[in-house]
Formats: sequence, structure tokens, C-alpha cells
Amino acid sequence: MQQPSLAATLAEALASSWRMKARPEQIAPAGDWAVWLVLAGRGFGKTRTGAEWVHEQINAGVSRIALVAPTAADARDVMVEGESGILATAPSWNRPDYQPALRKLTWPNGAIATTYSADEPERLRGPQHEAAWADELAAWRYGQDCWDQLQFGLRLGARPRAIVTTTPKPQKILRGLLSRVGQDVALTRGRTRDNAANLAPAFLKAIEDRYGGTRLGRQELDGEILEDVAGALWTREVIDAQRVKEAPQLMRVVVAIDPAISNKEGSDETGIIVAGLGQDGRGYVLDDGTGRYAPQEWALKAIDLFGRHRADRIVAEKNQGGDMVEATLRMVDPRIAVKLVHATRGKAVRAEPVSALYEQSKISHVGAFPALEDQMTAFASDFDRAKAGYSPDRLDALVWAFTELMVKEQQEAPRAYSVSYHRGSSNHYDRLQAQLDNALEASRRATHR
Repeated sequence: MQQPSLAATLAEALASSWRMKARPEQIAPAGDWAVWLVLAGRGFGKTRTGAEWVHEQINAGVSRIALVAPTAADARDVMVEGESGILATAPSWNRPDYQPALRKLTWPNGAIATTYSADEPERLRGPQHEAAWADELAAWRYGQDCWDQLQFGLRLGARPRAIVTTTPKPQKILRGLLSRVGQDVALTRGRTRDNAANLAPAFLKAIEDRYGGTRLGRQELDGEILEDVAGALWTREVIDAQRVKEAPQLMRVVVAIDPAISNKEGSDETGIIVAGLGQDGRGYVLDDGTGRYAPQEWALKAIDLFGRHRADRIVAEKNQGGDMVEATLRMVDPRIAVKLVHATRGKAVRAEPVSALYEQSKISHVGAFPALEDQMTAFASDFDRAKAGYSPDRLDALVWAFTELMVKEQQEAPRAYSVSYHRGSSNHYDRLQAQLDNALEASRRATHR
């Protein structure tokens, strides 16, 4: 194949030059910093900023780069293959070869970038890098542990550096980085509207109309770090103090569901939380499967989590869907153990006993659940959904889970449901997983049409 001429290559380089079209805040600051922290709202251009910084590192001779995202899918779908990711922004003359199975990108000059999931901090134990791009650090489940392992591996070259691109949240790891601004951390802040020229006007108007002025909007759009709400039933200090890496032997596990009444754009999410009761008498938050689903999709998701965590029952609020909630679950699995609960008291009254368990150091989060913890630390007895800009769906599911496990005196023993069903029915479990994958993919295709 004929190689492009030098003149053609130079012309493409000039046309695609990032520094000629980037906004000033998307260019790496001068100075001898170790971490460039980009705290900005959704749509600011954080992904493009990170991807272009990686290209500049490659052009500068850096040969080993770590790409770390909240999950393996995020690393692939956003950092590498996304519309503003590394592959889409690379010039044709310096495009890397991507090998998904090896989690590796290789550039023509031999430089290599490897993708990592923050769900697996141990994968970063050992590998060495000259540079790193950490995306959505505030959403990392094992944030501090993963960040520490990444830092231990940034030991190649004369000047190891990292860029962090994230929507800000009031977490310990971000506070630690902010405390070093002016020392070895350079800070860039930004808002969604800073990138208005590259965003659809309809999108910008819609999110401003819905979230402008709300706490969620200040965080997600304006890039503000919001501290705990005065009078909130939970504080980050209390949650952080009891956080653990793994749960002990569990006596019970439940999947709690707070179903949404619709699946339209802008609808509430269906809260799905998995929690367990340990043999030590303490409660543990194990998983958060919350999302915007059609009824069959949330049923499939809940039953998938039921199988994966070997739960003994599903607890679901019936206020919104009545008997249809149980019927939807049984359409997927007729044998599933279901308990319907009815909200006869307000959210704050229901939440207070569970909040007290946290204050008594009786509940731990296994890893971090940023979206759930945001809702918890913003929830006070005078919570106003309109002012907040969202419904506390995750928190509602959490409350139902621990009300079942630790608060309410149980009037009936759990329905007989053999654990061997999960261990011995792999074909059934695989079928449910395939159904979930197919349903979610169909939903995504319909959304993008």
C-alpha cells in the first residue's frame, strides 16, 4: 500500500492539531506537576482531553501508559473506542493497533497502553508505567486501593505523570489530591456549558431546564464538589469508617428493588441493591444494579444478581406496580422467592432506623458505591425531590434491604429455597444472563434509533 507523502502527513497533522482547536483549559498546564486533575461537569470534554493528552505523551516518547476506568467496559467503550476516545482521535499516520483480548494498544513506534479496571486493583500490582490516564476517579469502587497501586507502578522514565479526568464528588481520595494543588498537583475546573459549541443545543437546554440550580446539577453540570447536606441522615465520614474490601461469611442475602413507574427518557431509575447479613451480626452492602430499565429488564437484572450473590429472597416495593411487580419477576423465574413490601410511612421515617445502624457501626459497604453514597449523604428529613433533581431510588432500595435483614422483626422464616439451586443449575443461570444481555442490547439499539 502506498505510504502518504511527507507533505500529506504534515497537512493532516496541522488539520488535526489538538492544540489549534482545543480550549485553553483542555491543554496540559505548564509546570513540574505529577498529577493533572481535571474536575469538570458532564460534556465538558474530559474524555477528549484525556485521549489527546495520551497522544501527546506518545509523541513525546513515552512508551508505557496505564488507562484506568471504573470498569473494564468503561475502559473499552469510553477511553479506547468512544467517540472522543483514543482510537477516534488518533491521526491515521499514528493510529494504534487495539487488541481487546490483551487489553492493549500498540502504536507504530512500539509504545504500549494497557487498560485496567478499578474493580481489580491487583492487576496494577507489578506493571510499570511512565504515564497514566485515570478516568472518572470518583466512580472507582476500590478508589484508594486502585490509586495507590497505580502510583506504585508510575516509576518509569525521568518524569512519571498522570492525568485524572472526573466529575467531582466529595470523596476522600479527591480531597487528598485537592490538598496538594500548588505542590505536585495541577488543577483544572470546568462546567458543561464551557463546551456549548460542541454540544447539541437541545441537549444543553434539556439538562439545564431539568437540573439547573439543583444539587445534582451543581455537581454533574457545574463540576462543584458538594459537601454533606446539613442534617443528612448519613455522612461520608461514617460510611468511610466502616468500609471493607470483602464481606465475611453471610447468613442471609437479599436483593431489594424500588421499581420505577416508567422507562422514558428522564424517568426515574429502578433501584436495585444487594445486601447481606453476616455471621458477625453486621450488615454489608454487596452490589448496586440500579439503572433505567423496562420491566422485564429490571426483573432480569434483579434475578441475575440474585443468582450471582446466592440470595435467599427478593424484596420489592409494590406501591408503584402492585402485584405486577411480583408477576414480572415470576415471568422470568417462577420459582423465585419474592416478598412485596408496602410503604405506609414517609421515606425519612423508613430510613431513620437504617441510618441508626450506620451510626452504630453495624453496616459496611464492600468497596465504594459512589452513586448510592451520593444519595445517602444528600438525604435529610426535609428532602425535596424537585430541588434535588432526582428520586433517591438507590437509597430506597437500600432501606428496604436492611429493613428486611436487620430492622423489622421477621414474622415468617424465609421461604424454603435451596442454595443448591444456584450451585447446581448453571444452565439456568447462564440462560438468565443471556436473556439479560439480549434485553439490554435491544434496549440500547432502540434508544439509539
